[in-house]
Amino acid sequence: FDKVVVRHGDTLNTPMGNGTGGSRSLAVGGSAIIGATLKVQEKARRIAAHMLEAAADDVVFEAGRYQVKGVPAKALTIAEIAPKAYAEGLPEGIEYGLEATDFFRPPQLVYPFGAHVAVVEVDRDTGHVSVRDFISVDDCGVRISPMLVAGQVHGGLAQGIAQALLEEMVYDADGQLVTGSLMDYAVPHAGDLPMFTTDQTVTTTPFNPMGAKGIGEAATIGSTPATVNAVVDALKHLGVRHLDMPLRAERVWRALHPAKK
Repeated sequence: FDKVVVRHGDTLNTPMGNGTGGSRSLAVGGSAIIGATLKVQEKARRIAAHMLEAAADDVVFEAGRYQVKGVPAKALTIAEIAPKAYAEGLPEGIEYGLEATDFFRPPQLVYPFGAHVAVVEVDRDTGHVSVRDFISVDDCGVRISPMLVAGQVHGGLAQGIAQALLEEMVYDADGQLVTGSLMDYAVPHAGDLPMFTTDQTVTTTPFNPMGAKGIGEAATIGSTPATVNAVVDALKHLGVRHLDMPLRAERVWRALHPAKK
C-alpha cells in the first residue's frame, strides 16, 4: 500500500464518475481497480518477458516482482518496467504506456447484515436516556481494511444513537428552520456515548471479485431502532408501546407521566 498514490476526485483529471454514495466505493470502485490492475499486470508481464529475454508464459508475478519461473534472482519491479513501456523497441503488438481503464457494473446489489443490542437506562424523574452499553455484530464480507471498517462501524453507531436521542430538524410556525447551525442542532459528544463492543462475521459475496460488501450504512441502520426499542422496552410495564424520535428527556418524561384526563 505504501507504493500506491491515490488521486482524489478532481473533474480535471477524472471527468466521469457517479460519486461514492450508497456504500458502493469498495464493492464497485474497488472491483474496477482490480480489473484495471490485472490489465496493467498482464501488459507489464509481456514487457518484462521482453526485457528478461524470456517467453511471456515463463514469466510470473510474485511479491511485486516479475521473474522467470525458477530464477528468482533475475527479477524486475514495476518501477523498473514502467520506463521501458514508454521507450522505443517494444515488441510487436504492445502499445506504448502502462495504463488501463476498467468499468465494473455489479450483476447484483450486495448488502451487509448484522445484529445490534442497546442497553439503556431511563431516569424516572427527568426522562433522560443514557446508553449504558452497545453491542454490534456486522457482516461486510471480506474486510479489506479492518481499521477502516472499525471506524465506519464506530461512526455509524454514534450517528444512529444520535438520531434516536438527539438530532432533529425543527421548524417554526412560519416554516423557518430553527436548528440550522451547530449552536441549535444537537450532535453527540463522547460523553453521550458508551464504549462499543463490536465483532464481525464474514460471509463473502459472489458478486464482486473481492467478496466484500459496503459497511458505511450498516451501523447507522441498526443502531437507531435498537436504541429506540430498548427505551420502549424499558417503559413497556407502564403501557408505553411507541415513542417518536428523537427521544429527548421531555418526550420520555411525558410518556412516564401522561397527563391526567
